[in-house]
Amino acid sequence: MIRLLVSACMYLLANAVGIIVAAWILPGFSIDIPSIITVVVLFTVVEVIADPLLLKISIKSAPQLRGGIALVTTFVGLVITNYLSDGLTITGMTTWILATLIVWLMALAAGLILPLFLFKKVMQKRKS
Repeated sequence: MIRLLVSACMYLLANAVGIIVAAWILPGFSIDIPSIITVVVLFTVVEVIADPLLLKISIKSAPQLRGGIALVTTFVGLVITNYLSDGLTITGMTTWILATLIVWLMALAAGLILPLFLFKKVMQKRKS
């Protein structure tokens, strides 16, 4: 149970980093500060639900797309979050494409790097 909660928190933090970086870099990508938690939670929930569905569809229909499912899932997550939330605004086709790439890349990097810093003491205790 603890591992599931830690994993969920890490996933939320990684997505928050991706969304914040995209909002900082892209002029057509804006997020309201008061609604950032809602946007990150909604985006993460959509990704968690959409990822296995899109993977299953791609395996049946086009197995060659399996590698790009993470990008498609990120795009779908941004589209649905933009539609359902008033706190996220994305305008322009270039912004949509760049936002998908930035959010995906930053969330991936944060998902790999954050555990090293946040759980360094826990990992050291386990080793000894």
